[in-house]
Amino acid sequence: AADRFGVANLKLEAEACLVRKETFTVENILDNLQYADSKNCALLLEKAMDFVVKKKDEIIGKIFLDDLPGTMVMDMLTAISQAQREGNNGDDDIDTMRVSELRRRLHEKGLCVDGSRKAMVALLKENSRESSARE
Repeated sequence: AADRFGVANLKLEAEACLVRKETFTVENILDNLQYADSKNCALLLEKAMDFVVKKKDEIIGKIFLDDLPGTMVMDMLTAISQAQREGNNGDDDIDTMRVSELRRRLHEKGLCVDGSRKAMVALLKENSRESSARE
């Protein structure tokens, strides 16, 4: 409902609550991935992707990701990259930034913090280009 009525803060609060309370399993991960993608819940999608990366050996052969949209491939690659870079605090690459960091930076610039990871990355990059052009 929050999405339908344009109440982004309510949607983000509901998403954060769901992320805190949701317990992912091999059995429910596909449903969670599809739900997060369909509702543009970037934080939930990131947490679900983190689960897939962490539990990949348990998932292989048990579920098939064929039904996932092709757009999720980049999210999966980002989750893999984030897992490999864990502990590297100096990484400032917008393309591999965690959703919470993307949202923080967007908020600081007064930009929309709702949407897919792809949309947030694009918005930050566009804003950076515009800021550079003005200087």
